[in-house]
Amino acid sequence: MKSVAVYLGATMPRNPIYVEAVRTLGKALAERGITLVFGGSREGTMTVLADTVLGNGGRAVGVFTKILPKNLLYPGLTETIVTENLAERKATMLARADAVIGLPGSFGTWDEFFDALEQAKTDVINRRKPKPLGLLNVNGFYDGVQALFQKSIEEGFTSSRTAKLLTISDSVEGLLDALIGD
Repeated sequence: MKSVAVYLGATMPRNPIYVEAVRTLGKALAERGITLVFGGSREGTMTVLADTVLGNGGRAVGVFTKILPKNLLYPGLTETIVTENLAERKATMLARADAVIGLPGSFGTWDEFFDALEQAKTDVINRRKPKPLGLLNVNGFYDGVQALFQKSIEEGFTSSRTAKLLTISDSVEGLLDALIGD
């Protein structure tokens, strides 16, 4: 496992527990020698993650889109890729990553993560090995998604084959171990 796409917010949350989880993940990625692939913004938790990864000697690849103001681009990344639009950004991030992690966030975070989850489902249908996907359930943030996912399985909308695609964990180390091992 060489790289992980991380979807997270471009805003700063009210509760510092989320920022601490982002720092913990950034440090763990750097320590494991895993390259961060993220949205490339210097705003909110995205900048906290990039700061932490780079500050601990890690590598950070930003995938930024032309539709956002250039002043939001995080400076000094290991590599910066600029895409034409959000769809291209999502595809590029997935192509550059060996695994995917969703942190607490909003519309963009959810859109990117669920797009990656659908890609993994398509891989399973086409008998290709899907990328490992996981949500970091900080402070119960994704409890509702976990309940929705379970309901979807119970009602037959999500098959037992595709139910195995999503890992949800309350801890950074537990999530990384489940997705990528040591």
